Amino acid sequence: MKQISTRFSIAVHILSLIAVSSNDCTGDFIASSVNTNPVIIRRIMGMLKKAGLLEVHAGVGGASLLKSPEQITLLDVYRAMNVTEENQLFRIHEDPNYRCPVGRNIELVLQSELKEAQSAMEQRLAQTTLSQLTARFK
Repeated sequence: MKQISTRFSIAVHILSLIAVSSNDCTGDFIASSVNTNPVIIRRIMGMLKKAGLLEVHAGVGGASLLKSPEQITLLDVYRAMNVTEENQLFRIHEDPNYRCPVGRNIELVLQSELKEAQSAMEQRLAQTTLSQLTARFK
C-alpha cells in the first residue's frame, strides 16, 4: 500500500522546531533533529518558503516563520507539501470493465465517499495550529 508522503510530517517537524527554538535553525541543525539528509530538509524548506510559511536566511543560514505559530494550521502545511496528486487523496484504479455493472459504476459511487473522507480529514487538520501542537511537547 502506498502511504502519504513523509514530507508532511517532516515539514511539521521543521516548523515546530523553528517555532520552539531560540537558536538559528540552520539546515544542518534541523537535519540532525529530523535525523535525515540536509538535502531533504532544504527541499522541504524550499516548499515551505514557496507556500509563504517560512523565510530562509541566505549566507549565515537559518530560517524563521513568516506567520505566527497561532496562524499556521496543519492544513496549511499539508497543502504546502503537495501531498496529493491533483488534490485527490484517493485515486480510483484506471480502466475498469464497463461491461460489468460494478466496473461501470465503481468510480462514480466510490468517488463521492472518498471526497467526503478527504474533506473530513482536511477539516480536522484545519483545526490544529502549530502553537497548539508545540504546546503538547512540553
